[in-house]
Amino acid sequence: MPLHGASLRTQLRQAGLRVTEPRLAVLEWLADHPHATVDEIGRGVRERIGSVSTQAVYDVLTACARAGLVRWIEPAGHPSRYERRTGDNHHHLVCRACGRIDDVDCARGSPPCLTPDDAQGYELDEAEVVFWGVCRDCSATAEPLPASYSTGSSHHEEAQQ
Repeated sequence: MPLHGASLRTQLRQAGLRVTEPRLAVLEWLADHPHATVDEIGRGVRERIGSVSTQAVYDVLTACARAGLVRWIEPAGHPSRYERRTGDNHHHLVCRACGRIDDVDCARGSPPCLTPDDAQGYELDEAEVVFWGVCRDCSATAEPLPASYSTGSSHHEEAQQ
């Protein structure tokens, strides 16, 4: 997927979006910083183009997500994250200790890679899978998490205290 300069301008136009400096800056910055939060994206964009409001960053991300140029994910207990990798069948690995997020390709092929026993009349086109664990860096330096640890809010809040 082309990521920079004239290619981004073309992608925006083909998606029916106007080419603006904030849109270009968000897409360029996000290409090098996958799984970023709105605050991280805002800081990166301000370093590139100067003043831009957080609301403007949200607006760019919303428009680009609707146009298929950006993917929005929200792992349980974490802020929304955005990435440029779209249109494929990949999932995410999330570290319970540091919150790191990595992409992992689906091993089962075309979307949806998983289907329920009974789709109850739904026409399925995607399955979102999040794998939880402890990343290599954290497992080498941190104490192990209790076996009962889960993504549920009560366990997550206890782990934060």
